[in-house]
Amino acid sequence: MYKIDTETGWGDVPGTSGLTTKLLSGDFDEGKGRGFRTRYVRFAPGGETFEPFTHTYWEEVYLVEGELEAKENGQVLSGPAYVIRPPGTPHGPFISPKGCLLLEVQYFAERSAGSTSFLDPKAPE
Repeated sequence: MYKIDTETGWGDVPGTSGLTTKLLSGDFDEGKGRGFRTRYVRFAPGGETFEPFTHTYWEEVYLVEGELEAKENGQVLSGPAYVIRPPGTPHGPFISPKGCLLLEVQYFAERSAGSTSFLDPKAPE
């Protein structure tokens, strides 16, 4: 285990307001459809996304702390919370009035969803 510097190394997320990411590990090439990455995503208080996301890779998201609200239906989740999204799962847009910290693991893989306890309800059948 290593202590994580949570103060430096953050980059803005284009097309959002108040979102930054910090890469923890990985070799991710979305264009070539291969690899993985583990990263933090931080929503500053009031941070938000404006459009739904859909992507071609698997995504597992752990809400470490704070609150995240789905703009679509007003559902608010408080950390700790977890979801798994297969490729093609639409999600967002989101807002975090108080701010939050997410840990995301994103990867390309041939796999099934497995246990559905934490599967995003919008996951393709």
